Amino acid sequence: MTSLSERAERAADGTAPAPAPAPTYTAPEPAAPLDVEFALDPADAADYPKPQMIPVHLAWLRVRTDVRSVGKNDRHVEFNSKTGKNVEKYRFRGIEAALNAFGPATLRHGITVMAVDMTTSYRDTKSSRGNPMRECTIVTTWQIIGPMGDSLPLLKSAGESLDSGDKGTAKAQSLALRALLFNTGMIPTGDPEPEAAHVERGEAPTRSATDYRDEIVNPETSPGRLEQISYELRNARMLHVKVTNENGDEETLDALGMRHYNERTKKPAGGGDQ
Repeated sequence: MTSLSERAERAADGTAPAPAPAPTYTAPEPAAPLDVEFALDPADAADYPKPQMIPVHLAWLRVRTDVRSVGKNDRHVEFNSKTGKNVEKYRFRGIEAALNAFGPATLRHGITVMAVDMTTSYRDTKSSRGNPMRECTIVTTWQIIGPMGDSLPLLKSAGESLDSGDKGTAKAQSLALRALLFNTGMIPTGDPEPEAAHVERGEAPTRSATDYRDEIVNPETSPGRLEQISYELRNARMLHVKVTNENGDEETLDALGMRHYNERTKKPAGGGDQ
């Protein structure tokens, strides 16, 4: 190996080797532009032609013009144990309604909706019946890109779900997307105006002890309803209120409810398991 002093001597007497030529770089030829049709399937060309090259805010406005409104057509149904029938509790606009409305419209006008960031938080909780549940809250940042590649300012929406399995995050994500589409699209539901009905605010009436007694001793009252009655009595601080039971004896509502619960679930009077 040549030392630094030897290199200096060779350079002084002219015997140093010529420096190696500097490497050269040749830029590649630019690739020819790809000829890509917007409608990949010719059968879709009529429904989804190539979108007009307009700014994203105008393209999104055209999406809103196409969607117009989405009604609350999805139903939440619960089983009524007393009647043995399913009862509709309320109507809502689900994620499928949002996608069915916005999906074709965004394709038609060259709009792409992308999630670019998600922040999640979780906590363990319980349902009203005491079952373990997992709560998920998610805040999603969205980018709405137009046909020319420009985008709207980043938007955020939140979703929250309660689930006993492993679907909590997916539910929260769907709710966040639904909130983005309906709120950013300002899509009406077609419901009556809130001011169309006037309701006077008042306190909810408290049920009497005898009213609870009659429901407890009714043989058609299910064990599940007895558990709910116990929860209501605890909140109303009426567990230790005494009433006249079906045998003519005085008994607290707590003891009365527990006795009938044990009888209907075939548990011993002491409430223990065998």
